[in-house]
Amino acid sequence: MAAKPTTVKQYVDSLPEDRRKAIRAVRATVNKHLPKGYKEGIQYGMIGWFVPHRLFPDGYHCDPKQPVPFAGLANQKNYMSLYLMCIYGDAKHRAWFDKEWAKSGKKKNMGKSCVRFKTLDDLPLELIGEAIARVPVDKFLALYEASIPKSARKKKR
Repeated sequence: MAAKPTTVKQYVDSLPEDRRKAIRAVRATVNKHLPKGYKEGIQYGMIGWFVPHRLFPDGYHCDPKQPVPFAGLANQKNYMSLYLMCIYGDAKHRAWFDKEWAKSGKKKNMGKSCVRFKTLDDLPLELIGEAIARVPVDKFLALYEASIPKSARKKKR
């Protein structure tokens, strides 16, 4: 069994060619529109964009060793997934996203944060880029902190 990729390059290089092309295009779109402060790396076994510990030392409340996830991009068995935590955590942003997606004429296959797609043509890439660009780190962290249940918040001393 091959070792799990530990870098974005290893992750992308491990994909079948058709998936590699789509993942590269989505990744390029996210990176082009990513606001300052987020970092890219491997998180939860996929390509991830996150708020680094240097900006938010408490880390992700579910696992403080992990930085707070902002977006993720994964190859799944039957499709690829783009996880948009900025859509999941903000009802106004989600409403805007849904409205703009409808204008694209493309069929949307989405859960709470996960956009599932089989080919690159399934995605309105410019909309994905705009959705990413609209959420600077400080706005995302404010939404994130407001969404954490009080019982899960790190106690301040």
